[in-house]
Amino acid sequence: MSQPFEEAVRKYSQPFQTSEDLTPLIEAIGDAKIVMLGEASHGTSEFYTVRAELSKRLIQEKGFTLIAVEGDWPSSQQVNRYIRGYDGSGKCAEEVLQSFKRWPTWMWANEEIAEFTRWLKNYNATHDQKVGFYGIDVYSLWESMEEVVQYLTTTNPAGGDLDLAKKAFSCFEPFNRQPEKYAISSANFSDVCVDEVTNLLTSIRNNEHHYKDDQESGLNLEINALVAKNAEDYYRAMVQSGEISWNIRDEHMVEAINEVRDYHGRDAKIIIWEHNTHIGDARATDMKRDGMLNVGQVLREQNHPQDVFAIGFGTHRGTVIAADSWGSPYERIAVPPARINSWEEVLHRTGANDKFLIFDKENRSLFEDWIGHRAIGVVYNPDFEAYGNYVPSKISQRYDAFIFIDETKALVPLEVDNQVVD
Repeated sequence: MSQPFEEAVRKYSQPFQTSEDLTPLIEAIGDAKIVMLGEASHGTSEFYTVRAELSKRLIQEKGFTLIAVEGDWPSSQQVNRYIRGYDGSGKCAEEVLQSFKRWPTWMWANEEIAEFTRWLKNYNATHDQKVGFYGIDVYSLWESMEEVVQYLTTTNPAGGDLDLAKKAFSCFEPFNRQPEKYAISSANFSDVCVDEVTNLLTSIRNNEHHYKDDQESGLNLEINALVAKNAEDYYRAMVQSGEISWNIRDEHMVEAINEVRDYHGRDAKIIIWEHNTHIGDARATDMKRDGMLNVGQVLREQNHPQDVFAIGFGTHRGTVIAADSWGSPYERIAVPPARINSWEEVLHRTGANDKFLIFDKENRSLFEDWIGHRAIGVVYNPDFEAYGNYVPSKISQRYDAFIFIDETKALVPLEVDNQVVD
């Protein structure tokens, strides 16, 4: 890595130890309506706690009222109902987070999120302008279908939407909640469930005035139907191309974000919690070469530049919660020091302390060199890290700011019964 690059890091990075030290970041966000907070792994405590602290300040100081996370809509709705006080139950945060049963449960069923959930509930209890919590991922096909059928059975038993929902649900029943079976079947036979889920979503949108109430039932119904439609498309694409299915998933997340924003009004401000690979603009990575897009790219394309602000996260070393294969039990895994001349190693080399950088007109061009940027998934083997865990990136094009925590520790999962693996 060139000397000017290192000198730029030393010159423009700012140290931080507490949330108050991040005030320049809050100021740089300005009047943005969409703030995306990344993470370099789904199992690092500090990524969750620092995002929570930033979110609290954005809520209190900037009037943000919506939080969208890389999680299933039905499970996240349990959190939303809890913090808004919709059901009036005496459940505690840990019990509500038991709703996240799908592997990897630790992403949201952890002590760090439990603490943030308690804060959100207490905040909402003392403020008229409530904060909502929404899952925007695409994986909950069967759970979302069940939610649709159950709601329509209760509210509209004689309506045409219920018949459409039952027809769509029965179309998926033969696959026994195993999306790979549906994906294989869709590749070999023309008899798939496209029409059923498309017709259901269209009808619900046409009849949305029937489902409005003061507990977001209409939004809940529509997003669950949207998940069913896009999940069908996603699982069918899995057997065709990883790039195609990736794009379908991220386009769904953008669509879900926009549905939430439309429901609450486009002046409502939203905070998005996702992995760096989703919120950091794909056009500033090698994803572009493979024809892949992501949430960060699409939201930037859809909105004015000043309305969107993306913050990436990274670490040099530490521990993380992850698994050695898909669906396996989680482990506390050591994260080795970052690869030489990677983004994380340069940040460490120029001062082994927590710091952040804000990219602006003055310095953005100084951080446009291609550099490897570490990404850790829910499946992680540090022995092979150098071969697949570094994404070539133009950091200042990928993000508007970056938070670096030199040494991190694994988050603390809650024990969740009856985990589901897709």
